[in-house]
Amino acid sequence: MTAAPGLIADIGGTNARFALVPAGGGEAVSPLTLPCADYPGPAEAAQAYLNAVKPEMAPDRAAFAVACPILGDHVEMTNHSWRFSIEAVRQQLGLEHLRLVNDFIAVALAVPLLGDQDLLRIKDGHPDRSAPIVVMGPGTGLGVSLLVPNGTGWTAIPAEGGHSTLPAATEDEAKIIATLRRRHGHVSAERLLSGPGLTNIHSALCEIAGRPSEPLSPAEVTRLAAEGDALAAKTLEHFFEMLGTVAGNLALICGARGGVALAGGVLPRLIPQLQASGFAKRFISKGRFRDYLEPIPVALMTHTYPAFVGLAGLVQGK
Repeated sequence: MTAAPGLIADIGGTNARFALVPAGGGEAVSPLTLPCADYPGPAEAAQAYLNAVKPEMAPDRAAFAVACPILGDHVEMTNHSWRFSIEAVRQQLGLEHLRLVNDFIAVALAVPLLGDQDLLRIKDGHPDRSAPIVVMGPGTGLGVSLLVPNGTGWTAIPAEGGHSTLPAATEDEAKIIATLRRRHGHVSAERLLSGPGLTNIHSALCEIAGRPSEPLSPAEVTRLAAEGDALAAKTLEHFFEMLGTVAGNLALICGARGGVALAGGVLPRLIPQLQASGFAKRFISKGRFRDYLEPIPVALMTHTYPAFVGLAGLVQGK
C-alpha cells in the first residue's frame, strides 16, 4: 500500500513555495511556487497546490516555514497580510500533524546537508567546526537564524536580527539612514537590506542628491545599475557594504567562527555584483577584532530551494 507523502511549504512575504516529500524520505518533489496575494491564507494556497499536483495520496503531515516569529498557535506574517491559526490550518487540510517554524530555521537546517555544489564561497576562511554558524539573507525581508553544534548534530535557533537597528559605518550611510528615519522612525536592517531595501536606498540617495524620488522596483534598480546608471550603482554598493557590516556584527555577537551562510531571494540574482562588492572588506572591518573575523568563511547558498532541504527532515520528524 502506498504511504502518504509529507507536504512542505516555504512561505515568504511574496510567494509560497510548496513541494512533497516521499513517505520514505528523500529530496522534495513536485515543487510549485504560488503568489501569496492570490489566496486568503496558507490553507487555501496549500489546497490549490495539491489540486495542481494531484498526489496519489493526500498528505497526512506537513511542515511549513513561515517568514515571521512562531510564538504560539496564532501566526501573523511580518511582510504579508496573512493571519491564521496553526490548528485551523491543520484541520482545513485534514492533516494529522502540522509543524510551523520560522523560515530561516528551515534554511539553517539545510546548511549541514548541502554539498559544495550548493555553496558559493564569497569570503575564504577556515571554519571552526565546533562553533556556531550565522545564517542570514535578504528577500522580501531580512531573515536571520543561528546554527549551534549540539554534540551529535546541529540545533537551529530562531532570531529576528533583521529588525535590529541598522548602524551607519560611514557618513554617507548616516545620511541615508537619517533620510529614512524621517520617513519611518526606526530604521531596521531589514529596511535597507532586503528587496524593498534596494528601493529605499535608491529613493534616499535621490532625496540626498536633490533629485525627484523615483518609485523604482528592486528589479528596476538592478537593471539601471547594470546599464551604468551611477545612482543605481551606488545603491548596490551601499547595499552590499551595509550587508557586510551587519553580517560581521552578527558573527561577532554570536561567536560564529563556524561561518556565515547567506541565503534569501535577492543575492542569487546578484552574484557577480556581490563578488565584486565591498562586502568581504566591510565584513572584517571591525578595528581590533579584524583578526577574529578574518578566518570566518562566508558562503552563498545557491540551492534553488534551500528551505525544502531543512523542511524535508522536519516533516519526517527528524
